[in-house]
Parts: sequence; structure tokens; C-alpha cells
Amino acid sequence: MRQGRARWLTRLAIVTGMAISALPAYAKQTTEPVKITSFSGAYLAARIAEGDNDLDSAIAYYKQALAFDPSDTGLQQSLMLSLIAQGRFDESLVYADKLKEVPDVERFSRLALAVDSFHKKDFTKAQYWLKLSLESDLDRLISGVMSGWAQQGAGEPADAMASIDKLQGPDWFGLFKSFHRALIADASGMPEKAEAIYAATMQDTAAGGAAPETWMRNAQAYASFLVRKGDKTKALSVLDQAEAFSPGKLEIVALRDRIAKGDKIAPLVAGPSDGASEILLDLATALNRGGGEPFVRLYLQYALALKPDSDAALVQLAAVSEQLKDGEGAIALYRRIPAASPLKELSDLQLGLNLADLDRHEEAITHLKALVDAHPNDMRAYLALGGVYSSKDDFRSAATLYDKAVEVLKAPTAANWNIFYQRGIAYERLKEWPKAEPNFRKALELFPDQPQVLNYLGYSWVDMNMNLKEGLAMIQKAVDLRPSDGYIVDSLGWAYFRLGRFDDAVREMERAVSLKPEDPVLNDHLGDAYWRVGRKLEAT
Repeated sequence: MRQGRARWLTRLAIVTGMAISALPAYAKQTTEPVKITSFSGAYLAARIAEGDNDLDSAIAYYKQALAFDPSDTGLQQSLMLSLIAQGRFDESLVYADKLKEVPDVERFSRLALAVDSFHKKDFTKAQYWLKLSLESDLDRLISGVMSGWAQQGAGEPADAMASIDKLQGPDWFGLFKSFHRALIADASGMPEKAEAIYAATMQDTAAGGAAPETWMRNAQAYASFLVRKGDKTKALSVLDQAEAFSPGKLEIVALRDRIAKGDKIAPLVAGPSDGASEILLDLATALNRGGGEPFVRLYLQYALALKPDSDAALVQLAAVSEQLKDGEGAIALYRRIPAASPLKELSDLQLGLNLADLDRHEEAITHLKALVDAHPNDMRAYLALGGVYSSKDDFRSAATLYDKAVEVLKAPTAANWNIFYQRGIAYERLKEWPKAEPNFRKALELFPDQPQVLNYLGYSWVDMNMNLKEGLAMIQKAVDLRPSDGYIVDSLGWAYFRLGRFDDAVREMERAVSLKPEDPVLNDHLGDAYWRVGRKLEAT
């Protein structure tokens, strides 16, 4: 029980951070599609591959199926969408052209043709492709803003801003409309209008709460505009407001540093293709809240087709790949982040974690060691590497690593609580409690009432039959702080079990299982508790 719990706590505590390195590429393992001799076989194989997120194989099988029935629009649609989702945009265009008048798929086919027209700087044609016979609110906003950018590209910025302003839709349209009107004014040499709209958008923090990433993009764009205007003081004030809204945002921190150094600051959006990419990125990011990943992936691929080096789109798409359990795809995307991007360090760290999740532990360790060596003051790299060691039950290496991290820390702050927490776990798993306990206490000194630490230290005491009253109180406090965390609730139940309070144990373990019904360890604990209170039929 302790081993399973410690593994969970160790993995849970790995946090996202920054690191940089120059590392070799690793080949993605793919399975060569087999030749199938029937339509139904090829179609079924394509659907299975698509369900497994093996899009390259799905594409190959859809092509085989189409060879049996080239006029099947359903197959053409599936193939087109798979090609776009896999980033094979140019290949999708032949099918987009075939499907441009099919109502059920025109939102995607005509959008692909519009993107191609942006590439060709044929902005009149782009506007034509963006006219849909059927459209949802989302379609209307995408086509309306992209049409505005096409108008801007055609030399009609005032008309572009007016057409976006006139877009009819729900209240949530407002932030996207104002942001893109400001961007168009900025890109078109209309500084007074740009500043007025940027400033007004900054004040709309309510809309920012609904779409925080877009609101923060407005802050970046506004600050860069002010620097180019020569008003660095006001630009830094805008970034102060952004920091207060979302502390530690990497792009904001990097922009502040560049302004302080006197670097030349480019506009966030330089022209129509960038602007069209931006609205797709903005909406995909706002939509990426779980459950709609396939659609989010499509919009992000359209955004990348317009702006292939968009670091924000690449990171978002990599995150979607992770959500879809496509670690290999995420790794490939993280490798594409430009070296100068403020998101490069984040992407390198995530790359290492994905290698570990794919059980490519030696590659992950080599990668993350390089990050620690390159940035020895970056505690998040230590946590990531330590997490990989712990996942392999190599707690000696983890403890040694965390010892090194603590040596680097001159004056630990609340932000460093996790280093001491993980160091404590490593020593506890090595059965060196005299070294473990001071680290848990230090973590709580830095971050009082941290639920994970309260839970781990409290349970450890109860499990060792020491400090029982204080330990149980710690776990109860952790549950009060995280009442919906099934694992912490289970800790309370198991503590009661260890203390012989079996009825209390059943109550808490039933609650834990209701929160995490799929977890086998929690169900096993509940079975043990049922057995102790005589509910033997339920226990088995």
C-alpha cells in the first residue's frame, strides 16, 4: 500500500517548468500499414488506426479504401480531416477542393482552401472561401475575423475593422473582436486606434476570466506596441497588470526581460497570415478544456499551416497530443519549438517527461540530466529528473539529485517546498526516516498547510505508530483542504484502519472510492476494511 501511494505522490508532484538543451532527435516508431484487399477491411483498419491516434496509418488505410470507391464523400472527408490533423496540410487540399460544396464538411474544406489562399496572398479568394452556407457561432467568428484579416491584406484595414465590429454573436465574441481589431489597426499603421482598443481590452478582465490566454495575448501585443511607440514605462505597467492577472506567464516574463535589455520588440502579429493564424490559435486555446481535443487539434493545425513557427500553437498542439495519449506526437511537436522562443525551456522539460511516460527512461534521464547541467538553478528540472528516477524506484539517485538541488538553493522560498517534499519521499522510500522527516517539516515550514505534505507526513507517522494524534490531525486537515481528492481521503481511511477504527475506515474509504471508482488500490483498501467489519460478501 505504501509503495503504491508513494509512487502516486511522487508522480503527482512533478511540476511543469523551464529548461533548455541541445539534444539528438529520437526516431518515432511507426508501423507500416499492410496492404488490404477489400473496401470494408481498409475502412475498418482506418477507423481503428484513427481511434488509436495513429493518423499516418489511418491516412494510408483511408487511401486504400478510396481506391475501391473514389467517389465516396464520407471517405474523402475522413481522409481530409486526418491529413489536416496530422499536419499534412498540402495533401489535404485536393480533397478540400472536392468537398468545398458539401454542407456537412464545408466548414473544414473551405477553411483549408482559405488558408491556401492566404498563402498565395489571394485575399479576395480567401474571403470567398470563408463564406459558408451553414455556420455555428464558432464558424461565424472564425470566418468573420479571418475575412477581416483578408480585407486587411487587400489594403482595406478600416473596412476590416468595421466588418469585425459588426459581427453578430454571443457576448463571448467581444474579447476576440476587440483584440483582432486592435491587431489590425496596429499592423496597418493606425496607432491611435490600436492603442485605444488595446487599452479598452485590457480593462475587460471579466472576458479575460473566460478566455485568459487571449486576454494575455492582448497584453503582449499591447506592451510590444507601446515599446515600439517609445513608451517603455507604460509597456512595463501593462505587463505588471498581466503578471497580477496570471503570475509567472513565461511569455510575459521573457518580454519584460527583453524590454529591460533594450531589445528590439517585434509586433505579436505582423500581417494577415499571422492574424488569421492568431484567431484560430485563440479559439482553439479557449476551447481546449477537455472533451473536444480532435476539433482543437484541427484548428491548431490550421493555425500552424498559416504560421509554421508559432511557438504558442506548437505548445498547445503538443498539449493536445498529450491529452490524446500521443506522447510520440507531443515529442515531435516540442522539438519544433524555435530555439529563441520563451517556451523553448518549457518544451524541453515536457519532452523529457513524455519520454519517461513512454517508458523510454534512459533517454529521458539523459535528456533531463542535460537540462539540469544547462540550468543548475532551475528547480523544476531537478523535480522532473527526480520524478523519473522515482518512477524507476531508483530512490538513491533521486535523493542524491535532491541533495544537489538543496545545495544550490541559497535561501529557499515557498516556491521550493516541493524540492524538500520530494527529497523527504526519496529518503522515506530508502527507509532513512531520520533524513526524511526534517525534509517534510521544512516543506511545511516553507508552505504551511500544503495538502500533499500534510498527507504524506501524517500518514507516515500513523503507519510507523508514532505521533498518532498529530499525524491523524494532519491527514484530516489535508482532507479538509482537498475534500475531492480520492487519494488523500483514502489516506484518512487507511489511517483509521491502522488505528483499528474500522467503521471510520469504511466510511472514508467508501467516500474515496466514490471519488476514484476506477482505482484498483483504493478498491482493494475498501475490501480490506469491509472484511474487518464483517461485510465479507462485499469484501470479495
